[in-house]
Amino acid sequence: MKTKLFLILFLCAGYMQAQIFEPVIWKTSVEKISDTEYDLIVTAKIEKGWHLYSQSVPEGGPVATSFSFEENTNYLKKGNTTEEKGHTVNDPIFEMEIKYFSDAARFTQRIKLRNDQAFQINGIVTFMVCDDSRCLPPTSEDLTFTIK
Repeated sequence: MKTKLFLILFLCAGYMQAQIFEPVIWKTSVEKISDTEYDLIVTAKIEKGWHLYSQSVPEGGPVATSFSFEENTNYLKKGNTTEEKGHTVNDPIFEMEIKYFSDAARFTQRIKLRNDQAFQINGIVTFMVCDDSRCLPPTSEDLTFTIK
């Protein structure tokens, strides 16, 4: 009986240690601005207690959030990806002033269409998240936008 109980506790402890943290869920959408311009919208839902870092991070800090979009003859990027205001604080982990997002974040990339065909735009977001005691390694997620 003691052996079975020990085995069950050992397996449970091993399972709990092997948890994979995924504190950010990414979603994409498209907003039509005019007949030729669209906004590619990327929203991040962030678990309570975690911080997603801005696209602008001081040297020596965490990995900044970054976006790349697959080049395509159907569109032209207009400017850089923008982000919401967020929070700027003295980060206890990196010991510097850093802008981050908690709960949710919204990023926008404006594009101009080169034709009127339906197509998809593929992209990648690379990001890093931390809570008050640890950081997860930088992660990349695929993004897909459908222009109709």
